[in-house]
Amino acid sequence: MSDFWVFGYGSLIWNPGFEFKHEAQAKLFGYHRRLCISSWNYRGTKEISGLVLGLDRGGSCAGVARLVSAGSREGVIDYLRAREMINQVYKEVWVKIRLLDGRNVEALTYVADSTHEQYVATLPEEETLSRVKRAHGDAGPNVDYVTNTVSSLLALGIRDKSLEKLASKLVD
Repeated sequence: MSDFWVFGYGSLIWNPGFEFKHEAQAKLFGYHRRLCISSWNYRGTKEISGLVLGLDRGGSCAGVARLVSAGSREGVIDYLRAREMINQVYKEVWVKIRLLDGRNVEALTYVADSTHEQYVATLPEEETLSRVKRAHGDAGPNVDYVTNTVSSLLALGIRDKSLEKLASKLVD
């Protein structure tokens, strides 16, 4: 067993929930960050579903990579599976990412399963805003999820203009 990287693009940036040895900004090519998952647990319910981020095909995504020690591998992967695979709406994949220092490494991440019933194709902005404003789940208000993600990205110097635009309309 060896150390391994985990790529975070949403709440794993500001709430990883596991110990790591090192963190670095990173970019994943071939996927982009998007509010495309209906949240029935953490940020909503089946009656009032929220929206959480997924990696969807195309483009690129800047995020944070965390290096996990080999000795923690099994525990961290078990934790991530319990957290991210709650409804099987994500696929666990190993991807190549580019660290800010230019190194290319393999990392574990979770991409949206576009065939899953909780996957949401593009919604009109009004519906997205309405769902995010109204939804509340086991982990708190959906608004907090979006604004925490945007704040964390900005603190790292990462711009996600579509998410920033949405967040600005949530706090009006």
